[in-house]
Amino acid sequence: MKQLAIIGPTASGKSDLAIEMAQKYNAYILSIDSLSIYKEIDIVSAKPSKEELESIKHFGINELYPNEYFSVEVFIQLYKEVQKQSQKDEKNLIIVGGTSFYLKSLLDGISPLPHISDDLKKDVEQKMKNLQSYYKKLENIDAEYMQKISPNDRYRIEKAALIYEASGVTPSEWFRQNPPQSIIQDLKIYNIDIDRETLRKRIELRTNKMYEMGLIDEVCYLEQKYTRAPNAMKSIGVIEVLDYLNGKTTQKEMLELITIHTAQLAKRQQTFNKTQFKDTTTASLDTLKKNITFA
Repeated sequence: MKQLAIIGPTASGKSDLAIEMAQKYNAYILSIDSLSIYKEIDIVSAKPSKEELESIKHFGINELYPNEYFSVEVFIQLYKEVQKQSQKDEKNLIIVGGTSFYLKSLLDGISPLPHISDDLKKDVEQKMKNLQSYYKKLENIDAEYMQKISPNDRYRIEKAALIYEASGVTPSEWFRQNPPQSIIQDLKIYNIDIDRETLRKRIELRTNKMYEMGLIDEVCYLEQKYTRAPNAMKSIGVIEVLDYLNGKTTQKEMLELITIHTAQLAKRQQTFNKTQFKDTTTASLDTLKKNITFA
């Protein structure tokens, strides 16, 4: 089994390129997209169509419900399962998506966590009801580690708390004792280069298409079924529709805000891809179509 990655900002054409290459090179596709992982979030996440998903076997899409827990640790376990399946089926693997942080976690590795029991999770959850108080406790215990974490970052505070409570050592000491181990070595990475004006037009077109496909109905359904509590309900495309439903914006303003916020996300993605990966092949979509190879 051989593998490669295709990255690029949102709406740059990654999914179509991945499907074309997968058909050409007998490959499965693993999506690295923080929204497509969820079932029922279809329009907002701009998933490949049902026909596209059936034409090539995809992983990392429709794996969890929006109220289920997802993290980089869960993603890495998914990758390991996909890798085994690809080897078993004698398929190559194309990793593709806009959440490049997950790809970086495969290349750099993550530190293993101590065993965390369900009882401990409940105990920490109870203690974290007073987030500021628990943050200060952790800050007193491990100022070195907590200075990297915002006092409002519940996810990272909880992770630090679980490490401390489960291991009996500070998070800083835990990570010193358990350094990260790379999961993938020697991966070819192809990065789609697209100018901002072209990208913004593509984003605007996609936003309007999402609206025509029933974006508002999908968000209403998701809110009714899952409430606004899950992290997925705070994503671009969801929060703007919720504001519209609350009467804070007009329909036109809603669509403009989705376009603006998506363009801002795309800019962050381009910066991340440029600064966090070494030895990438960066070129236009058309050039990459001709040059992508597993060899």
